[in-house]
Amino acid sequence: MADRALSWLHAHRALGALPPGTTEELTDPDGVYKPLGETTLAASIILRDGMAGPGQLAAAQSLMDFNWLQLRKGDLLYERQLRHTLMTDPLEMYAHFVRCGYRHADMDRLLDHRVRLRSVHSSELLPNRRLAVANAARITGLDHGEDFEALARTTWLGATPEPWAINWITAYAMTHTVFHLTDWGGRPEGLPADLTAYVRTWLPVWIDIWREVRQWDLVAELLIVGACLSEPYCRPEDWEAMAALQHEDGLMPADGDPVDEDPVRRYKEHHHTTVVTAVAGSIALARAARAR
Repeated sequence: MADRALSWLHAHRALGALPPGTTEELTDPDGVYKPLGETTLAASIILRDGMAGPGQLAAAQSLMDFNWLQLRKGDLLYERQLRHTLMTDPLEMYAHFVRCGYRHADMDRLLDHRVRLRSVHSSELLPNRRLAVANAARITGLDHGEDFEALARTTWLGATPEPWAINWITAYAMTHTVFHLTDWGGRPEGLPADLTAYVRTWLPVWIDIWREVRQWDLVAELLIVGACLSEPYCRPEDWEAMAALQHEDGLMPADGDPVDEDPVRRYKEHHHTTVVTAVAGSIALARAARAR
């Protein structure tokens, strides 16, 4: 399932290219720039975990190279961070590349300077977003003793609240809290033991809820959460339900609505779910292999 998702991302990579003449101002950052970062994340996790076959690893490397060139080998990220000091997306996207050995000397110097600014540390971010930035800094080698557990306690998940009060947007925030604390399953010990126990208890319920309403994008994210736990949660019927939905070309539909046949709309509307599917499968396989 993960291999087919990666194949779809690689086959349609040109649809994720930045428009000609794109500058660091990014008039529509969520249109192409953000999806490009999501594809980069998937490719970087697949390369990090190393569980795919040679052809799939080559496809993941090809995606990394393609996206690095889209960003002008890091120049666009550097220029965006230079002109917008408090923005976090250049650092977060750069971290995906650093995970796989890509470096930009000027970006490294700029980030080393930026991390020392009081204005950066006092920026008002949502708690799960603060974790995202802290993990990106850790990946790039800029971790200055951030207290990840203290940050975790400021999140919705950190309060271990009434599990039935969760809603759609809170569920996404919860998944990302887990992702960043564990660095996408690479550091499962990063999720404190009591939060691990809470998630393990309620994850099956949350998966059932969003399976019932056919929100497949969120179901896929919850499968990643399960794979990130110290003892991975992996219920076969959840994976089988997702596999049954996957299109022959590898696309994973975002929800229960019909999939538009227009290639551009298919890409825009279902790109994220296909990315999440590739990430979920890679992490689950890597955790299973380490357990063996």
